[in-house]
Amino acid sequence: MSISVADFAAEAEVWLKEHGTPLPADRDDKMPQPGDELALAIFHNLSHDEEQAVLDDLSRWHQKKAERGYHAISWPTEYGGLGLTKEHQRAFNRLEGQYQIPERHELFSVTVGLIAPTVNHFGTDAQKEMFIERLLTTEWMCAQLFSEPGAGSDLAGLGCRAERDGDEWVINGQKVWSSGAQFAEWGELIARSDVDAPKHKGMTAFMVPFEAANQPGSGMEVRPIKQMSGGTSFNEVFFNDFRVPDTLRLGPVGEGWKVALTTLGYERDHSDNKSKAKRPGGDWNDVLATARYHGVTEDPVMRQRLAQVYTSQKVQAFTNRRAADLAKSGTPGPEGSLGKLLWTEGMTLIGDVMCDILGASLTADTGQWATWEWNEHVLGAPGYRIAGGSDEIQRNIVGERVLGLPGEPRADKNTPWKDIPK
Repeated sequence: MSISVADFAAEAEVWLKEHGTPLPADRDDKMPQPGDELALAIFHNLSHDEEQAVLDDLSRWHQKKAERGYHAISWPTEYGGLGLTKEHQRAFNRLEGQYQIPERHELFSVTVGLIAPTVNHFGTDAQKEMFIERLLTTEWMCAQLFSEPGAGSDLAGLGCRAERDGDEWVINGQKVWSSGAQFAEWGELIARSDVDAPKHKGMTAFMVPFEAANQPGSGMEVRPIKQMSGGTSFNEVFFNDFRVPDTLRLGPVGEGWKVALTTLGYERDHSDNKSKAKRPGGDWNDVLATARYHGVTEDPVMRQRLAQVYTSQKVQAFTNRRAADLAKSGTPGPEGSLGKLLWTEGMTLIGDVMCDILGASLTADTGQWATWEWNEHVLGAPGYRIAGGSDEIQRNIVGERVLGLPGEPRADKNTPWKDIPK
């Protein structure tokens, strides 16, 4: 398909007018007004049914877009996309931002933005045919099965075992912090397949089905984890002699670390947002609206703090555009870690400024606008300093792979995993 960005945008605008609901034209839709609902939660604080409804609503809109290929504009046509450029995608995003679109969900983002490109990078032809289009349309949702109780930031130290048994693999172990696993049809699993190899060399990746999860004798159990912000977005996943056919192995045996790094590269990459929907936790407009409502914008110290937030948001945007240019070759590079760092530091800064503005009113739901809503941001922000690789890991990546600094000393570099003290 060959079409100019301008002609594509004109066609997309007609489609959006037909199928979407425009935002009100009589006000600035980006700036919240007193009484408006503020969506400031970083992690969902919803019941199971409410969270399922969010996913269903999001999938319905996404699948409606898929009827015209607008869900995967820059993906090849064989996977239901349009085979166009990132510029076409950004043009659609700008137009879609003028319409009321469903609330985002992390499982959706993981499925479309992380797992689908990873399968495209490492999958066999049969796996690509089986998964990619279904993941891109969210007919199937897919969770990450990476972190473990003893292997979070040091993901390469994971111990969930995958042992070959003929044409199958037998999985035993535990995963944790798996966002949305209770709603997923599939999971991308990284498991230890060779205990005699160094920890980075002895892992293998799989696509594992969730259809039998929590059924007697299935060998898979999913347990939601209650978060301090109230929701249960995260899960533990337990495997007990769970069998996976070798046809669901993703990439070569022993190359699971490369698969994991590819997925994590997409997770840390904020260079190409797929929608104009706000990121979790609010943005500059929410901060400014809150400051105005509480009458602190004339205070010189607070003005300086607000300027820090504004500057932080602008630097993030410029960094992400730079990362987008560097990532045009395909897989995002280590520069994505810089964007991830700036994002988590920016969220922490917003939370600190809100604490300065609101004080004790942040801690009780009195009904006053733009107070209690910020509680979910403050409680959730620390989580993203860990999710997707801790801040410390991101700094190591930037230092070693972007700046070319010497790597940190590693005593276990060439030690077989089984001989590393646990």
